[in-house]
Amino acid sequence: MASTSPRLAARRSPDDITAKMSLRYPLPAALALVVLAVLGLASPAPAGAVGCALSDVPAGTAPEPVLQHATLCLVNRERTRRGLQRLRQDRLLTKAGRGHVRDMIRKRYFAHTSRSGSSFAKRIFRTGYFRGARRWAAGENLAWGTGSRSTPRKIVRSWLASPGHRRTMLTRKWREIGIGIVQGTPRGHGNGATYATEFAMRR
Repeated sequence: MASTSPRLAARRSPDDITAKMSLRYPLPAALALVVLAVLGLASPAPAGAVGCALSDVPAGTAPEPVLQHATLCLVNRERTRRGLQRLRQDRLLTKAGRGHVRDMIRKRYFAHTSRSGSSFAKRIFRTGYFRGARRWAAGENLAWGTGSRSTPRKIVRSWLASPGHRRTMLTRKWREIGIGIVQGTPRGHGNGATYATEFAMRR
Protein backbone atom coordinates (compact mmCIF):
# COMPACT_ATOMS: atom_id res chain seq x y z
CA MET A 1 0.00 0.00 0.00
CA ALA A 2 1.26 3.47 -0.78
CA SER A 3 2.73 5.57 1.99
CA THR A 4 0.42 8.01 3.67
CA SER A 5 1.08 11.19 5.59
CA PRO A 6 1.36 10.81 9.37
CA ARG A 7 -2.03 11.03 11.02
CA LEU A 8 -2.23 13.32 14.03
CA ALA A 9 -4.64 13.20 16.93
CA ALA A 10 -5.64 16.42 18.65
CA ARG A 11 -7.98 16.62 21.63
CA ARG A 12 -10.64 19.30 21.51
CA SER A 13 -12.02 21.31 24.39
CA PRO A 14 -15.71 21.08 25.41
CA ASP A 15 -16.58 23.95 23.09
CA ASP A 16 -14.87 22.06 20.23
CA ILE A 17 -12.88 25.13 19.19
CA THR A 18 -9.38 24.78 20.54
CA ALA A 19 -6.84 21.96 20.72
CA LYS A 20 -5.96 22.82 24.30
CA MET A 21 -7.66 21.34 27.33
CA SER A 22 -7.19 21.58 31.06
CA LEU A 23 -7.99 18.62 33.32
CA ARG A 24 -8.32 18.69 37.09
CA TYR A 25 -7.82 15.71 39.37
CA PRO A 26 -7.88 15.43 43.20
CA LEU A 27 -4.42 14.79 44.61
CA PRO A 28 -3.07 13.90 48.05
CA ALA A 29 -3.42 16.62 50.71
CA ALA A 30 -6.60 17.75 49.03
CA LEU A 31 -4.71 19.58 46.33
CA ALA A 32 -6.57 20.23 43.09
CA LEU A 33 -3.98 20.68 40.38
CA VAL A 34 -4.13 21.25 36.69
CA VAL A 35 -2.98 18.81 34.05
CA LEU A 36 -2.27 20.76 30.89
CA ALA A 37 -3.00 18.70 27.84
CA VAL A 38 -2.21 20.36 24.57
CA LEU A 39 -2.76 17.62 22.17
CA GLY A 40 -1.46 15.65 19.33
CA LEU A 41 1.41 13.24 18.60
CA ALA A 42 5.16 12.83 19.66
CA SER A 43 9.23 12.20 19.62
CA PRO A 44 13.81 12.02 21.19
CA ALA A 45 18.99 11.28 21.92
CA PRO A 46 21.55 13.87 22.49
CA ALA A 47 20.68 17.39 21.48
CA GLY A 48 22.97 18.54 18.76
CA ALA A 49 23.72 15.03 17.54
CA VAL A 50 24.29 15.54 13.84
CA GLY A 51 21.21 14.29 12.03
CA CYS A 52 20.03 12.29 15.07
CA ALA A 53 21.27 8.86 14.00
CA LEU A 54 18.72 6.45 12.53
CA SER A 55 15.92 9.03 12.57
CA ASP A 56 15.08 8.07 8.96
CA VAL A 57 14.58 4.37 9.71
CA PRO A 58 11.02 3.25 8.80
CA ALA A 59 8.84 1.01 10.92
CA GLY A 60 9.70 -2.67 10.91
CA THR A 61 13.39 -2.17 10.12
CA ALA A 62 14.61 -1.35 13.62
CA PRO A 63 13.63 -2.33 17.18
CA GLU A 64 11.58 0.05 19.32
CA PRO A 65 14.54 1.26 21.48
CA VAL A 66 16.33 2.50 18.34
CA LEU A 67 13.24 4.40 17.16
CA GLN A 68 12.67 5.77 20.68
CA HIS A 69 16.25 7.06 20.86
CA ALA A 70 15.95 8.77 17.48
CA THR A 71 12.62 10.32 18.43
CA LEU A 72 13.98 11.59 21.73
CA CYS A 73 16.97 13.07 19.95
CA LEU A 74 14.75 14.97 17.51
CA VAL A 75 12.44 16.26 20.23
CA ASN A 76 15.31 17.41 22.42
CA ARG A 77 17.03 19.07 19.49
CA GLU A 78 13.92 21.18 18.84
CA ARG A 79 13.63 22.04 22.54
CA THR A 80 17.28 23.02 23.06
CA ARG A 81 17.22 25.20 19.94
CA ARG A 82 14.62 27.27 21.77
CA GLY A 83 16.40 27.33 25.12
CA LEU A 84 14.13 24.69 26.66
CA GLN A 85 15.23 21.90 28.96
CA ARG A 86 16.04 18.51 27.46
CA LEU A 87 13.68 15.70 28.40
CA ARG A 88 14.62 12.39 30.00
CA GLN A 89 12.87 9.23 28.91
CA ASP A 90 10.92 7.61 31.75
CA ARG A 91 9.96 3.94 31.75
CA LEU A 92 6.55 4.46 33.41
CA LEU A 93 5.52 7.16 30.95
CA THR A 94 6.75 4.90 28.14
CA LYS A 95 4.65 2.06 29.54
CA ALA A 96 1.55 4.27 29.47
CA GLY A 97 2.18 5.35 25.89
CA ARG A 98 3.02 1.90 24.56
CA GLY A 99 -0.05 0.36 26.18
CA HIS A 100 -2.33 2.93 24.57
CA VAL A 101 -0.74 2.45 21.15
CA ARG A 102 -1.25 -1.31 21.34
CA ASP A 103 -4.87 -0.79 22.37
CA MET A 104 -5.52 1.58 19.45
CA ILE A 105 -3.99 -0.84 16.93
CA ARG A 106 -5.85 -3.81 18.34
CA LYS A 107 -9.25 -2.09 18.58
CA ARG A 108 -8.89 0.05 15.43
CA TYR A 109 -9.39 3.58 16.78
CA PHE A 110 -7.22 6.67 17.03
CA ALA A 111 -7.89 9.01 19.95
CA HIS A 112 -6.54 10.25 23.27
CA THR A 113 -9.45 8.64 25.10
CA SER A 114 -9.52 4.85 24.99
CA ARG A 115 -12.56 2.76 24.12
CA SER A 116 -12.98 2.12 27.85
CA GLY A 117 -13.13 5.87 28.51
CA SER A 118 -9.64 6.20 30.00
CA SER A 119 -7.85 9.51 29.40
CA PHE A 120 -4.08 9.73 28.96
CA ALA A 121 -3.81 11.27 32.46
CA LYS A 122 -5.59 8.30 34.01
CA ARG A 123 -3.36 5.91 32.13
CA ILE A 124 -0.28 7.65 33.48
CA PHE A 125 -1.75 7.63 37.00
CA ARG A 126 -2.23 3.86 36.81
CA THR A 127 1.49 3.34 36.21
CA GLY A 128 2.30 5.00 39.54
CA TYR A 129 4.28 7.80 37.90
CA PHE A 130 2.49 10.52 39.89
CA ARG A 131 2.55 8.66 43.21
CA GLY A 132 3.55 11.05 46.00
CA ALA A 133 3.52 14.11 43.74
CA ARG A 134 1.99 17.33 45.08
CA ARG A 135 2.00 19.07 41.71
CA TRP A 136 1.95 17.50 38.30
CA ALA A 137 1.12 18.14 34.66
CA ALA A 138 0.98 15.96 31.57
CA GLY A 139 0.31 16.08 27.85
CA GLU A 140 0.15 13.59 25.02
CA ASN A 141 0.92 13.56 21.30
CA LEU A 142 -0.18 10.74 18.99
CA ALA A 143 0.61 9.96 15.36
CA TRP A 144 0.84 7.16 12.85
CA GLY A 145 2.34 6.82 9.40
CA THR A 146 3.15 4.15 6.82
CA GLY A 147 6.25 3.32 4.81
CA SER A 148 8.76 6.16 4.61
CA ARG A 149 6.34 8.39 6.55
CA SER A 150 6.60 6.19 9.65
CA THR A 151 10.15 7.31 10.49
CA PRO A 152 10.88 9.31 13.65
CA ARG A 153 11.90 12.31 11.54
CA LYS A 154 8.66 12.38 9.54
CA ILE A 155 6.53 11.93 12.67
CA VAL A 156 8.30 14.71 14.56
CA ARG A 157 8.10 17.02 11.55
CA SER A 158 4.35 16.40 11.35
CA TRP A 159 3.99 17.43 14.99
CA LEU A 160 6.02 20.56 14.43
CA ALA A 161 3.78 21.48 11.50
CA SER A 162 0.66 21.25 13.69
CA PRO A 163 0.23 24.19 16.13
CA GLY A 164 -1.35 22.08 18.88
CA HIS A 165 1.20 19.29 18.71
CA ARG A 166 4.04 21.76 18.45
CA ARG A 167 2.84 23.51 21.63
CA THR A 168 2.69 20.21 23.45
CA MET A 169 6.22 19.23 22.44
CA LEU A 170 7.68 22.65 23.27
CA THR A 171 5.93 23.30 26.58
CA ARG A 172 8.55 24.69 28.97
CA LYS A 173 7.44 22.85 32.11
CA TRP A 174 7.98 19.30 30.85
CA ARG A 175 10.85 17.36 32.42
CA GLU A 176 10.30 13.76 31.27
CA ILE A 177 8.84 11.91 28.31
CA GLY A 178 7.52 8.45 27.55
CA ILE A 179 7.78 7.17 23.98
CA GLY A 180 5.71 4.22 22.81
CA ILE A 181 6.24 3.08 19.21
CA VAL A 182 4.54 -0.05 17.89
CA GLN A 183 4.54 -1.49 14.38
CA GLY A 184 1.08 -1.35 12.83
CA THR A 185 -1.59 1.34 12.62
CA PRO A 186 -5.19 1.84 13.77
CA ARG A 187 -6.19 1.35 10.12
CA GLY A 188 -4.60 -2.08 9.93
CA HIS A 189 -1.47 -1.19 7.92
CA GLY A 190 1.31 -3.69 8.46
CA ASN A 191 3.97 -1.42 6.96
CA GLY A 192 3.38 1.43 9.38
CA ALA A 193 3.96 2.48 12.96
CA THR A 194 1.95 4.28 15.62
CA TYR A 195 3.59 6.69 18.07
CA ALA A 196 2.56 8.01 21.48
CA THR A 197 4.59 10.51 23.44
CA GLU A 198 3.65 11.25 27.04
CA PHE A 199 5.07 14.55 28.40
CA ALA A 200 5.06 15.19 32.12
CA MET A 201 6.43 16.95 35.19
CA ARG A 202 5.95 16.15 38.88
CA ARG A 203 7.00 17.77 42.15
